Amino acid sequence: MDKFALVLVIVGALNWLLVGLFQFDLVAAIFGGQDALLSRVVYTLVGVAGIWTISLLFRDRDKVATKDNNRV
Repeated sequence: MDKFALVLVIVGALNWLLVGLFQFDLVAAIFGGQDALLSRVVYTLVGVAGIWTISLLFRDRDKVATKDNNRV
């Protein structure tokens, strides 16, 4: 789930980069405008992913690394 959330946050960041530099909203261009249902779904998913990734700031890296190393 963490990797999926990070991918969505990266997509959102790249979209904002395009908006900031070129005034071009890639999500809106692909899905039919900012008010289109699919665009709103993508924006919502990116927002939820951003909220999810806040938890990454507060996790203990050693515990996460130990759990990953114990998987076989």
